[in-house]
Amino acid sequence: MSVMTVNEIKNFLPHRYPFLLVDRVLELEEGRYIKAIKNVTANEPFFNGHFPNKPIMPGVLIIEAMAQSTGLLGFRTMSAEPQPNTLYMLVAVDKARFKRQVEPGDQLLLEAEIVKKKGIMWVFNTKATVDGELVASAELICAAKEGAI
Repeated sequence: MSVMTVNEIKNFLPHRYPFLLVDRVLELEEGRYIKAIKNVTANEPFFNGHFPNKPIMPGVLIIEAMAQSTGLLGFRTMSAEPQPNTLYMLVAVDKARFKRQVEPGDQLLLEAEIVKKKGIMWVFNTKATVDGELVASAELICAAKEGAI
């Protein structure tokens, strides 16, 4: 099992503020699964418009946070850091379900398991929880392609 800080995460993901949505990896077993966290703070830029009187994290950003965790799992499974010309993309979201709203002060636990890998395509089962309560789940399909940038 492997733990990663935000500075180590930045070696694997090209995202930066305000779009880096993984703050820490708690557990990672290469070839199997990852558990990571996103600390949701009141000063997130999206809360200004979503919604001013009832701030909730947009569902698409919860999906994006889960997808970023799959990128970390995929690259660590391949025992490689992405090269400058590698693009890791979310290519499909299936079976997405949202069960609970995420508000400022919540800590989002992101979990992903590898279902299969074929060529450049990866399939993951993912879920996000807050305090043990399911927030969202989805099957995510991602691809890592060199020479894409």
